[in-house]
Amino acid sequence: MNEKTIPYKIYLEESEMPKQWYNVRADMKNKPAPLLNPGTLAPMTAEELGHVFCDELVAQELDDTTRFIDIPAEIRDFYKMYRPSPLVRAYCLEKKLQTPAKIYYKFEGNNTSGSHKLNSAIAQAYYAKKQGLKGVTTETGAGQWGTALSMACSYFDLDCKVYMVKVSYEQKPFRREVMRTYGASVTPSPSETTEVGRKILAEHPGTSGSLGCAISEAVEAATSAEGYRYVLGSVLNQVLLHQSVIGMETKAALDKYEITPDIIIGCAGGGSNLGGLISPFMGEKLRGEKDYRIIAVEPASCPSFTRGRYAYDFCDTGKVCPLAKMYTLGSGFIPSANHAGGLRYHGMSSTLSQLYDDGLMEAVSVEQTSVFEAAEQFARVEGILPAPESSHAIRVAIDEALKCKETGEEKTIVFGLTGTGYFDMVAYEKYNNGEMSDYIPTDEELAAGFAGLPKVE
Repeated sequence: MNEKTIPYKIYLEESEMPKQWYNVRADMKNKPAPLLNPGTLAPMTAEELGHVFCDELVAQELDDTTRFIDIPAEIRDFYKMYRPSPLVRAYCLEKKLQTPAKIYYKFEGNNTSGSHKLNSAIAQAYYAKKQGLKGVTTETGAGQWGTALSMACSYFDLDCKVYMVKVSYEQKPFRREVMRTYGASVTPSPSETTEVGRKILAEHPGTSGSLGCAISEAVEAATSAEGYRYVLGSVLNQVLLHQSVIGMETKAALDKYEITPDIIIGCAGGGSNLGGLISPFMGEKLRGEKDYRIIAVEPASCPSFTRGRYAYDFCDTGKVCPLAKMYTLGSGFIPSANHAGGLRYHGMSSTLSQLYDDGLMEAVSVEQTSVFEAAEQFARVEGILPAPESSHAIRVAIDEALKCKETGEEKTIVFGLTGTGYFDMVAYEKYNNGEMSDYIPTDEELAAGFAGLPKVE
């Protein structure tokens, strides 16, 4: 294929949009370990999970064998408002770096929520409405998930209660106001409104919160109110399933121009963006059809993959949720409030954890100031202000492109640009003012988190 025939933006036709989600677990030889009941340590049953999650989502969560699952027509119609999203050739970044590498990014920020999170939010809201529920509860870190869910709930006329990590609630008031504009109630977490929130505040006075704290509160709120269920924006199998539309579109766009990537890069917090982007490529790798170098990028301040332990752990700080086997820093680990991105979860998706443990992908951690350096470098030549989360992937994409410059290799790099950073200007201001610092937890701090891991044989 003549390079000049590849446009800046590769769009699929509406008719080429995925009609099914791809379930990567169906192709995994080693399946993700099951969720465990924290009381009995037995695998969670569909009935038990049904007290917390919507029935259809429980079925998707437990399905390790069905490779493709149909996307309901109503969800596909909603997707058409902002999908298919473009796959962009970063010609200007390549020129700036003077690299022989070819760089592409899948841009998921062209919707009001500003991120990829809407792909799963609309699916989860759809199934809640289909079940006849009154509303849903959730947590949010940087706010993209809460924003997306508030939009989806508004579309289906569902009540939406969001527990927002306190540090983000304070740093990102405009993200909070978008949620409220779409009808959601937003509570800073940990809060005095739940029993578990009060307990966490008593044990950690003045805490800036964490996703683990907010999850505990959202689950308590859902299980104590009739007609409500809890929904989650990352980590769970069902979320990675819904986000597979990102990877499916990316692969279809690349195939359209006979492009085969060498390196695929995604930021990793809980796993929704990374899992969605890599899913069809990982499927080919699992089936022995092709090989790719897949890199997960996480913050050095919350290094689940690179410094965590692969063990069963609570999914939340309040220890009310099931146990999941994952790379984790311990459910009691609370990341530094200094970290500006939303990649603040103490653990990682069980599916991605298994793939990583099997050696099917790599992981690197990067420091915050280097992430924002890459973000500004990207913004100045590509014209998009990237979200801090996405900028972790940008950092490593630039690093890999510069390696190609040194070696002269013409590798093709694809990374996920999860969304825009227009609600993250406090973080950009701190970076521009030279007030941003890097925080890396000590071995002693991590050891304290590991000490709280449950004893599971």
